[in-house]
Amino acid sequence: MRVNQNPPMPTATRDPGASLDVVLPAFNEAANLPALFAQLRRALSPLTPRWRIVLVDDGSADDTAAVALAARAAGLPLRYVKLSRNFGKEAALTAGLSLADADRVLLMDADGQHAPELVARMHEAWLRGADMVCAVRANRDEEGPLKRLGTSLFYRLVNAFTQLHIPPDAGDFRLLDRRVVAALNALPERNRFMKGLYAWVGYRTEFLPYTPKPRGNGRSHFSLGRLLHLAFTGVTAFSNLPLRIWSALGGGIAVGALVYGVWIVIEHLLYGHPIPGWPTLVAGLMFFSGVQLLSIGIMGEYIGRIFDEVKQRPVYLVALDTGNPP
Repeated sequence: MRVNQNPPMPTATRDPGASLDVVLPAFNEAANLPALFAQLRRALSPLTPRWRIVLVDDGSADDTAAVALAARAAGLPLRYVKLSRNFGKEAALTAGLSLADADRVLLMDADGQHAPELVARMHEAWLRGADMVCAVRANRDEEGPLKRLGTSLFYRLVNAFTQLHIPPDAGDFRLLDRRVVAALNALPERNRFMKGLYAWVGYRTEFLPYTPKPRGNGRSHFSLGRLLHLAFTGVTAFSNLPLRIWSALGGGIAVGALVYGVWIVIEHLLYGHPIPGWPTLVAGLMFFSGVQLLSIGIMGEYIGRIFDEVKQRPVYLVALDTGNPP
């Protein structure tokens, strides 16, 4: 497995006790939070005395707020932020990154599948000079065949249509240096495809293989439909290749139609064959109408993205923010 995305380079000495913020986007994860909080305390306390959890509640309908606030009251260094509704994981990650002000930021899920024990290895890679340390799944054996197929198609589609390379099994479980966080926060787009943004900002990156733990409680809120929507967002956010493909297809069809028309005229003049009638005409109209509608739909998706951007609505709205822990 590839370890480094960039060759080694000399770096300034980094402080082993540098501050660390843990961004946890959560949606109906009340049952998983107590165990995760305990694991994070055990994993982070030996690494630095200056660590904090930034929990972004993405519109949960369960007791996520009560569990988080109780842990904060019991002394856990936690900042609780509740969004006004469910904006989605990409928006929750964006909110957490904008609020995190530590020297390093750790992104991880709140469902218990990202092992806090791996943070020590991420810490070591950061000390060696890595600006971004990303956990990469060693395998997907625990997933069903349909989800494995969907995930494989997702990464193939995004990597084929964009100029970026997104590792197929890399997710949001990663440690970011402060300058990477600053770069991500400086990106203004509203349609956030975080995996693409991680790749776009670049910087020195190291990959660590890991095996996700079984989900503690509940079920995944990520469906095949959301995966397809995210894939289309990634393609339209980082590439205009679909527009070029349909432009080329339109040009090819136009040339083919011209050649076919010339051939019909020549055949009629030389051999006296009758010009094909309604069946050919109707079939051609139906085919070209379908191509036109499909191309208009793809163009409409890009126009819709432009419409979303020019409205300049915020990516998320905060309903409650407890501020930094005492």
